[in-house]
Amino acid sequence: MANILLLGPVLFQDFEIPEHISWGGQQRLSVHRLPGGVRVIDAMGRDDAQISWSGVFSGINAADRARIVDLNRASGSVWPLVWDSFYYSVVIATFQADYRRVNWIPYRIACTVLRDESEALVEVAASLAASGLADLASAAGVGSSVDLSGPLSALGAAGAATLGTAAYGVALRSLNNTVVEIASSIATSGASLVAGTIGGAADLMQAVGTAGQLATLANAQGFVQRAQVNLLNAST
Repeated sequence: MANILLLGPVLFQDFEIPEHISWGGQQRLSVHRLPGGVRVIDAMGRDDAQISWSGVFSGINAADRARIVDLNRASGSVWPLVWDSFYYSVVIATFQADYRRVNWIPYRIACTVLRDESEALVEVAASLAASGLADLASAAGVGSSVDLSGPLSALGAAGAATLGTAAYGVALRSLNNTVVEIASSIATSGASLVAGTIGGAADLMQAVGTAGQLATLANAQGFVQRAQVNLLNAST
């Protein structure tokens, strides 16, 4: 379990931090059963389950801390609930404490989710990764000779579009290396094209082929650079 658990003004500590937190939910579905066993299913949207956990208030101020949580429950207010990478706005649905002694009060709590505040951040990262993969697929589709399997694999990894993750660093390095590789290939093809045209009519066909290769490299470069820039923008 993460070391940080915050609910409203209360930062849980020591035995108050649970071994696990139950979260998740279901998708509300409208199922239409047609003749012959055919089904048509309409997805009606997310339906988050209550987030629940248990722990023990301990120490000389155990009762005071338990009462703060209970007062937050009684107020019916919306509170931020944060742990690890999770961030929700919740209302405390139930809080039950079992007073054993002055410094030992086990408790159970359940929170009803108003909104998943981290959802927007996850969606942005997922959209960014999808956009980058689409650009790389387009770059591969133009027929250039550049091997894009590395950046495709790196950008497809979990967390590749999330700043600060190891996967992000790998994806960015892979894109940077690919941009350098394409630029080098363009320079080589450009030099070859110049040499071919200077050589005369005998080298004309080779020059035409080189020009076509140069065009596909330039096209691929545009797609890969766009993926690179979009990934860099994740840090802004």
